Amino acid sequence: MTHHEHPDAALVRKGYEAFTAGDMETLASLLTSDCTHHAPGDNQISGHFKGRDNVLGLYAKVSELTGGTFHVELKGVYPDGRGHVMSVHTWHADKDDRGIEMDGGLFFTAIGGKISDIDECVADITEADAFWGQAAA
Repeated sequence: MTHHEHPDAALVRKGYEAFTAGDMETLASLLTSDCTHHAPGDNQISGHFKGRDNVLGLYAKVSELTGGTFHVELKGVYPDGRGHVMSVHTWHADKDDRGIEMDGGLFFTAIGGKISDIDECVADITEADAFWGQAAA
């Protein structure tokens, strides 16, 4: 970690640490009440999750669907100094009888020291869709 890390980058790093630790209380404290997470693709965890509770609900669902195996390895955090941060990571998960490992990233908007918007990108949307699948009818 660089000595003079930008506060927005430190905020994102802290969010990754809380997510990895399963510390949803700390994670919640880093999000604005109207924070939105935009998840890519066309699968059962795709869409726009608006509001802190819905964002945390998405993360709980991800954990539930993967039996707690979902984890991310943070590779880099890049702020622009104007309220935006890009992060890149590799995510791993097991679901049913298949595993996945994929590169991805998040594009954050930060306001007043909290995260207000998270736009998620993945290396292969088709593969991610196949992994997550559709919700059981």
